[in-house]
Amino acid sequence: MHVLIVEDEVRLADALGQIMSEQKYATDIVYNGEDGLNYALSGQYDVIVLDVMLPKRSGFEVVRELRKQKNATPVLLLTARDEITDKVTGLDCGADDYMTKPFAPEELLARIRAISRRQGDVVLEELTFADLRLNLSTYDLHQGEKSVHLGFKEFEVLKILMANPKMVVPKEDLLTKVWGVESHAEDNNVEAYISFLRKKFFFLGSKVSIGTIRKVGYRLAAEEL
Repeated sequence: MHVLIVEDEVRLADALGQIMSEQKYATDIVYNGEDGLNYALSGQYDVIVLDVMLPKRSGFEVVRELRKQKNATPVLLLTARDEITDKVTGLDCGADDYMTKPFAPEELLARIRAISRRQGDVVLEELTFADLRLNLSTYDLHQGEKSVHLGFKEFEVLKILMANPKMVVPKEDLLTKVWGVESHAEDNNVEAYISFLRKKFFFLGSKVSIGTIRKVGYRLAAEEL
């Protein structure tokens, strides 16, 4: 399962990320509503855990815009206020469930599982592109009978590319989503991990390549199989 956490309290966001990691859920964390909306609109998440009181855009605004854009990703709203009117507002905006802080991790996980099932869709356990399969739980990349284990950042970079197979992914997006908005990582960090992935593809004998779109970013491509 791939979860997006949008929470401006950094310690709580990190704690939520740890809870998801212990369940072997792939997790992205952002700290304001504007970034949360941009990440959510990528369509690569199974569940979004979204705080109500956020900088730049409130959780209510984010959910409302997601539904306006026909994005049906399940949303679990979090708030410190136990007001019925807030709950009604959140649900009317299009949220799937609502939890008041503080909460027990076990209940949070149970609700995430419930709203992911509620959509009637199978939660993705892997991403595929041409002859490659990326296991989202184990970080293993498969081609036929061969497989190789990816490091965390290799996995995160490839996951984004495979989740957007027909799009050019800008370097800036990879830097923000993989290294974080406050990181001092630069373009050469991205280039290094793209090189690592290309070597893994070669090792597997894959027909897939990572094309460089000069001064823009990267896109997956595949020879005819």
